[in-house]
Amino acid sequence: MPLIFYLTSRFIRSKKESKLASSISLITIMGIALGIAVVIIALTILDGFEKTVQEKIVNLNSHIKITAFGNRNLPNPEFVTPKLILKYGNYISNIEPFNSKLAIIKSQTRTEGINLIGLHDKTISKNLGKYFLQGEKDSINIDSENHRIVLGKKLAQKLMIDVGSTVTIFTLVRNQIPSLENPPSIQQFIVSSIFESGMSEYDDLNAYINFLVADSLFGMNKEISGYNIRLKNNSEIEEISDELQDYLGYPYYVRSIYKVHQNIFTWLELQKEPIPIILGLIIIVAVFNIIGTLLMVVLEKTSAVGILRSMGLNRKKVLSIFVLHGVYLSIIGMIIGNILAFILSIMQNEFGLISLPDAVYFVTKVPISIELKNYAMVSGITFIVSIFAAILPALVASKIKPISAIRFD
Repeated sequence: MPLIFYLTSRFIRSKKESKLASSISLITIMGIALGIAVVIIALTILDGFEKTVQEKIVNLNSHIKITAFGNRNLPNPEFVTPKLILKYGNYISNIEPFNSKLAIIKSQTRTEGINLIGLHDKTISKNLGKYFLQGEKDSINIDSENHRIVLGKKLAQKLMIDVGSTVTIFTLVRNQIPSLENPPSIQQFIVSSIFESGMSEYDDLNAYINFLVADSLFGMNKEISGYNIRLKNNSEIEEISDELQDYLGYPYYVRSIYKVHQNIFTWLELQKEPIPIILGLIIIVAVFNIIGTLLMVVLEKTSAVGILRSMGLNRKKVLSIFVLHGVYLSIIGMIIGNILAFILSIMQNEFGLISLPDAVYFVTKVPISIELKNYAMVSGITFIVSIFAAILPALVASKIKPISAIRFD
């Protein structure tokens, strides 16, 4: 074992002197550990929020939504879809038309306003299937003959209905004011399934029916409300969105999920703003802890340093010993902090210890996304800063004069 490492280990394990330095070292280690754990968990939660919310929004919508300015109808997709696939087929994984209009839904006891969306049956099953409540997954049957409908949990609770209940839908035909010549559409539907995405914006307002049924109910005459587009690469969402807008032009209105739900993603970005401040404060605390601890060690080991210096140990090696001591404290604190953050993250993922009101946070429990980059970044920054923090007391130790140190009591 090299002399420097041997002396460092002896200083760390020595119990002959006062236990004050050992206690302060323990406090320093725990301070670093808690600081690292707090920052990692904060980053993990923010990444979890972004990932979970984005995943839900994409499942309930798409990466890119194409509608018309003024909520007008768009032409038959048979004329547009082939052109989009031909030009952007390398980027698009799926493109599907949808019909969407405001409607009134009525049960035997309640009436509510909803956003009624017409999609193909396979799309509804694929996108919403994971959010269907237990016991209702076998009811994914939204066919045009039986006029079945899928509702959000909160909407179903408001209407005081359950799977198998019958509801009545009232909606305008071709967005025109009702008259004797143009009466509103009235159609009864059977509740096929009830879903709970955890996002009140969807669970409270949206209902889904078959695409062809929606075409007939809204009087679309083969026109559509818009397109849902999913891309192969999420990183190209904004770029492809802008290109599609330039390619299609007026009256097509192309928006990415980040623009459709700009308020949500802006909120997520704002949550990340304080992280550098929090990390900076924790680093400052760690720096003062390390400096204070090592200065205390220097005071306790002054005599030992004097003896070593008189035996020929140069200043550079004394400096290295105390820097290594600071690195040792930092590494132990980082290991404990990383383990603590990982354990708490796993517990939240598995048991959902902390729940949230979905009306405010868009999810029912604190989401977690364990990313190695967060652990590496926080640990790396803390380690580098800790080395610099250890240099000051190490310099003090290296400048101790052998004669003065031996006389020190």
